[in-house]
Amino acid sequence: MTSNYLASLRADSARFAAVLAGTDPSTPVPACPDWSAADLVAHLTGVQTFWGTIVAERLTAPPAEPESDAAADPPTDLSGLLAEFAAASERLTSALAAAGPDEPVWTWHDTDHTIGFVLRRQAHEALVHRLDAESTAEVPFDPVDPELADDGVDEALDVMYGGAPPWATVTLDGPVGLLRTTDTARQWWLQVGRFDGVGPESGTEYQDEPMLALLPDGRPTFTVQAAAADLDAWLWNRPTSGPVSVDGDASRFLAVLREGIQ
Repeated sequence: MTSNYLASLRADSARFAAVLAGTDPSTPVPACPDWSAADLVAHLTGVQTFWGTIVAERLTAPPAEPESDAAADPPTDLSGLLAEFAAASERLTSALAAAGPDEPVWTWHDTDHTIGFVLRRQAHEALVHRLDAESTAEVPFDPVDPELADDGVDEALDVMYGGAPPWATVTLDGPVGLLRTTDTARQWWLQVGRFDGVGPESGTEYQDEPMLALLPDGRPTFTVQAAAADLDAWLWNRPTSGPVSVDGDASRFLAVLREGIQ
């Protein structure tokens, strides 16, 4: 899969820009009701600029906030915003193409501080926002590579919703679920849990923070089934092309998903 991340990132970034090019910038984004099409472009531009800087400069700490230039007027029209996005996307993909996956850089992950983490994360970030762009522009969804979708489910469950910081106290007291893909024959067992603790750097106190923990197997009390692309989109609270079936009492699991991931 690693060899396909860069191709997917490039393709989904290009599709993102293409479908939004003729869209009214004020059009709301269905999955993010507080965002307009212009906000969506600005968001992904900011994300790809941020990580492009980290990879290109091999930073071991987050980049400093850029100083505001009062004389510079940021673009307000979609064509100007998309031009900025194209530049940010090219810088990010070029930097990733020139880097090795094991090279160290800063990431927000607790243990994985490599360019490989950034590459994987940005491939899935572009995919999710490509789906946002298509639903905003009301155009049909391009097919999603099932292997990428399987990996997206892995990442969503294990990285985005899964686990807890090393300083946290974890309690696994929720139901066990089994997620299956109907087209790729993949499956994941998980348990709903929570964690408590105080962030050592921020001082923020967490109490009963919901989380998921992947399990090697188990006796599920609920199941979720869908095609890989639909399961991946559904975990991100994005529209699906096909059905997602939920059987059993999945209320605590669904409550975790409703919290969402950005």
